[in-house]
Amino acid sequence: MENIDKGLLHRAFSCFLFDKDNKLLLQQRASEKITFPDLWTNTCCSHPLGVPGETGSTLEASILGAKRAAQRKLQQELGIKPAQVPLEKFQFLTRIHYKAPSDGKWGEHEIDYILFIKADVDLDINPNEVQATQYVSEGELKEMFKDDKLKFTPWFKLICQTMMFEWWEHLNGGLEKYMNEPDIRRM
Repeated sequence: MENIDKGLLHRAFSCFLFDKDNKLLLQQRASEKITFPDLWTNTCCSHPLGVPGETGSTLEASILGAKRAAQRKLQQELGIKPAQVPLEKFQFLTRIHYKAPSDGKWGEHEIDYILFIKADVDLDINPNEVQATQYVSEGELKEMFKDDKLKFTPWFKLICQTMMFEWWEHLNGGLEKYMNEPDIRRM
């Protein structure tokens, strides 16, 4: 939390994978995760590495780096082969800036690249990263949020409380008007 309290930021991505029926793949984070263990969240969220290919000095290069990182982490966490989630299928929507403490010691302070992808995939879950997965419709996710026994990551809650359901409604047409937003949304 020391670096976060100083205002230091890092890049992240949040990937939302939808199947052919427009159901969103959620994951429940493993108990062993340092930040936000056991919480439900979007399909995959992590950080681009500071290596060529996942960094960039322009917005376009940074978006491509976030897509590469998403492809890498989808395979590492959920066993999804890169061929099932080709880079050109990822749609960049926007970036959000948010801060979320986890346990007093750890937390997140991020510029989070929001990526959507529609794909039917095969899962081979890494139990060190993920303890459960579930495909949900919009209505099912809204019901999950009403269940006090279920806990969600702060970034996922923020995205769902602000933009998620509007984007979801446009998956089959009209999502283009939300894509490639140049400004960073402050949460």
